[in-house]
Amino acid sequence: MEVWQIVVLAIGGLVAGAINSIAGGASLLTVPLLVIAGVPGNAANGTNRLGVITASATASLEFRRKGVGDSRRVWKVLTPVVAGSLAGSLLVSQLSDATFERIFGILMVPILILSVRKPKQQLAEDSWPLWLTIAVFFGIGMYGGAFQAGIGLLIIVALSRSGLDLVTANSVKVLVNLAVSLVALPVFVSQGFFDLAPAVALAAGFAAGGAIGANVSVRGGERVIRPVMIAAVLAFSGRLLGLY
Repeated sequence: MEVWQIVVLAIGGLVAGAINSIAGGASLLTVPLLVIAGVPGNAANGTNRLGVITASATASLEFRRKGVGDSRRVWKVLTPVVAGSLAGSLLVSQLSDATFERIFGILMVPILILSVRKPKQQLAEDSWPLWLTIAVFFGIGMYGGAFQAGIGLLIIVALSRSGLDLVTANSVKVLVNLAVSLVALPVFVSQGFFDLAPAVALAAGFAAGGAIGANVSVRGGERVIRPVMIAAVLAFSGRLLGLY
């Protein structure tokens, strides 16, 4: 790798890590950056996972240090997410990326509507029945295992609609995102869809950005998270629909 490629990936990872901790959709920035740096598309999808892992890990530690989180909610959604992530990462090579992404781009519109509506504040364990939690987060895990980009948005929307405030939902999201990437990365590595050098450069920026984003999220609360989340959803939807 050339010096400019390392610098671009590190800076891009820093910005993306902060975005990922505040809302989600950071892979919309980092996967194209990897392609620009010379990493083929499929390998970029796998290589990006190391950065997501470092950002999610540092953000999770920062949330924990600040006393933000809901461990009961994490364990309730973790199993279906992990199962879905494994299935998604194994099946992605058999799917048509273009068809799937266009369909999902259309689905981001109702997700945006959900994101701008302030969720009702209720006890998370009393909000959704267990079967619905399992079904929703298995589906989210499958998407995350296959494509990653935008899974943080889905997790936040699902958690906020199931009863959590956005700051707590954000802290749970980074742990769930960490689990998804930890499961998916070995699958991509085993298939040869991973490039170590750009992965390390990107991950270094991601790690710093994750901690920064977690701090901004806790200090700014919902007034910071909500507009960033809306912007990320719009960017994600427009990109999938080929608007730019």
